[in-house]
Amino acid sequence: MSLTSTPIANMKASQFLISTLKEAPADAEVVSHQLMMRAGLIKRLGAGIYNYMPMGLRVIRKVEAIVREEMNRAGAIEMTMPVVQPAELWQETGRFEKMGPELLRIQDRHGRDFVVQPTSEEVVTDVARLEFRSYKQLPKNLYQIQTKFRDERRPRFGLMRGREFIMKDAYSFDRDAAGAQKSYQTMAAAYRRIFDRFGLRYRAVAADSGAIGGDLSEEFQVIAATGEDAIVYCPQSDYAANMEKAEALAPTQPRAAATEPLAQTPTPGRSTCEQVAELLGVPLARTVKSLVLATDTLDDAGNLSQTTVWLLLLRGDHDMNEVKVSKLPGFEKGFRFATLAEIEAHFGCKPGYLGPLNLRQPLQVVADREVAVLHDWICGANVVDFHMTGVNWGRDLPEPSLVADLRNVVAGDCSPDGKGELAIERGIEVGHVFYLGTKYSQAMNATFLDENGKPQWMEMGCYGIGITRLPAAAIEQNHDARGIIWPDAIAPFTVVVCPIGMDRSEAVSAQAQRIYAELLAAGVDVILDDRGERPGAMFADWELIGVPHRITIGDKGLKEGKVEYQHRRDSAPTPVAAAEVVSWLRREHLHAQ
Repeated sequence: MSLTSTPIANMKASQFLISTLKEAPADAEVVSHQLMMRAGLIKRLGAGIYNYMPMGLRVIRKVEAIVREEMNRAGAIEMTMPVVQPAELWQETGRFEKMGPELLRIQDRHGRDFVVQPTSEEVVTDVARLEFRSYKQLPKNLYQIQTKFRDERRPRFGLMRGREFIMKDAYSFDRDAAGAQKSYQTMAAAYRRIFDRFGLRYRAVAADSGAIGGDLSEEFQVIAATGEDAIVYCPQSDYAANMEKAEALAPTQPRAAATEPLAQTPTPGRSTCEQVAELLGVPLARTVKSLVLATDTLDDAGNLSQTTVWLLLLRGDHDMNEVKVSKLPGFEKGFRFATLAEIEAHFGCKPGYLGPLNLRQPLQVVADREVAVLHDWICGANVVDFHMTGVNWGRDLPEPSLVADLRNVVAGDCSPDGKGELAIERGIEVGHVFYLGTKYSQAMNATFLDENGKPQWMEMGCYGIGITRLPAAAIEQNHDARGIIWPDAIAPFTVVVCPIGMDRSEAVSAQAQRIYAELLAAGVDVILDDRGERPGAMFADWELIGVPHRITIGDKGLKEGKVEYQHRRDSAPTPVAAAEVVSWLRREHLHAQ
């Protein structure tokens, strides 16, 4: 449906606020930021803080309306939680202390601590523990569309990574894990309906669940070349995951036998795998990079009691995946890169020439799956300006302590579902569905009484959509040199009527008013540009703003009974009979029912 789900108002450009700019502000780095500023959708108030101008607010309200309709359809219940929240709730979960400076902490006149909410798990769990006393009241899903604030160190990209933003956040409460999984699937299905209605190209990708664990976590990514996130997918199947989650399968071929002798080879001034491979004339995939990490163990008093140094080995053409490493045995409580002193103590050499041979002190060696099957490989010699060539497991050094998936996948890797090869594209995260379990209900003692009258922790899920980030993502996906190209569902106006010389021609004025009135009566979200602008300036404004459908009315065409229709993506207009343009437009382009 192209017809807006919000009430249709009588809207003429002379009564509206249109404030386009020819040039974007110098601090606008990405296309969406530039075009939202130029089109007058937003105006900067402070670092990462924007006024939503009338044109931009119309887009936001349409996004909200679609989200609200589908959330209600899925059985969620809308409420609103305060932007400013008492610190006591956040102290119950420990997040008041644990969250970094992104959590804005403030005090009232009495010196009591508050936070400006970045999210509302604590508050909604407090609501649940007060309201949901019996298993008979579950399941429930509470949601809000509310302003959030995260004190980003470096807010950038306009609404893409601002400090104040609008988010839809929902929270489900269930009796058990099976019920929570059902609620999760209900929300995942609702999100697919929501993003289908937005008219954007997107992927739902499996995401890492972080410290909470479990496999129920999906990100909804709008496909855009400028996206910050790498999306991994298989064109031959339904497999899709973000880079942190995507598994690099173990090689199926066995390790080949050694064919070269071990040798310490001069590599003067070559400290990177790329430089060494070029010098020796070998593929980068034959080199092995050494990453030195450390894990610290604290005693009961919080003092450092032990440090373990680890050597991770990856092929020179691969990159370490920190999320995967964080799940290794011994890394669960966090890790850091080793200090220069720690590296010197174990290797006797500075970074750039490190390797697993000739160590001063033994350490834990973890090899990526690809490294574990290499033969005749090349690594640092722990001597400046030298590398070891012809290195082989078993012959020259012991088998690694642990073999694991340590790396980011690359295009062409086998898909984990066995149905083809992986491809990678860029995306912008605009939604996330997440199974929480009992993390918050346990911390805040949110229980209900089961059928036997025994208290049980509520099982929770959380589900977010970036309401104000989504228009920016839509623009990153849909724009050209002239401006924005909105999908019908979230365009500030679906149709613009552009009369040429309306103030000079009674025929043009009459037709414009008639077409405008017919579209309004049909429930189409239309604006009539009655400002009397020259055609070039008028068209430039609407192409910049990105209204998808334009009807142009001029004396020359009316003499033949014609007006011109042009979609924002069309290179040239289409003549249409003036008397039939509304019915034609609704039938051919607006898909009215």
